Amino acid sequence: MARILIVDDSQLQQVAIKRIVEKLGHETLTAVDGADGVEVAKAELPDLVLMDVVMPNLNGFQATRTLAREPTTKHIPVILVTTKDQDTDRMWGMRQGAKAYITKPFSEDELSEVLERVFSGQQPPSA
Repeated sequence: MARILIVDDSQLQQVAIKRIVEKLGHETLTAVDGADGVEVAKAELPDLVLMDVVMPNLNGFQATRTLAREPTTKHIPVILVTTKDQDTDRMWGMRQGAKAYITKPFSEDELSEVLERVFSGQQPPSA
């Protein structure tokens, strides 16, 4: 299936998301913060990025904007996966180039649905 980069500074969250993504049949890559995520995305060119927002060095909004503006990575869809659940956060994330926004905690079904919609080119609702 797809190669999905999981960018999260929480090892616990990374493992939990990785478990779901792999159960859905996808291959995973990981990065520990936004800066690392940008570098891994440039080097590996994953099919999709699941990006946390609150991280050191480069937050998820900044990393998403960087990937969206970089010619070699702008085609890679980014889904923001975060505890930030304010409408202003959602709007800001989408303005930075995210294709979807899902709040933690989420179910396997919620993530599966958002992945399916993004891969099919549909605009998913912000979960």
